[in-house]
Amino acid sequence: MSAWGRVEWICWLNGQRKMAPTPEEMAMLEARRQRVKENVALLKKEEEEKKAREGSGRKITSMGKGDGPDLKSFIQQLPVASEVDKSGEASEATSSKRSTKTQEEKEVQDQAKQEPESAEPTGSGASFRPGTWQPPT
Repeated sequence: MSAWGRVEWICWLNGQRKMAPTPEEMAMLEARRQRVKENVALLKKEEEEKKAREGSGRKITSMGKGDGPDLKSFIQQLPVASEVDKSGEASEATSSKRSTKTQEEKEVQDQAKQEPESAEPTGSGASFRPGTWQPPT
């Protein structure tokens, strides 16, 4: 019995199968596994032959640990700082957005430092009442 044949028996012993595997079923499964192994070997052989035929015309490059992907096409997609500065407005707009964002973050941090944390829920809105929310049933 192969290592794979034990799987059916283990499944039956663990209650994952209702019936114990029959000798006929075991023979069918073993024959199927053998066919799969033969098909894999055949496909590998065909692939090697295909690579050998195409190998003379193609250059195969492999990346080692030191090599990385070619990022030239990726870098070309990124806007260059000099292109953005040509208009002048783009750099000012982005810098003002950045400064606004940092100011807002600073204000939120300052508010959090000033307000003491309490166990009571807080909120804003006319209909808000602390402690009245109930989960849906």
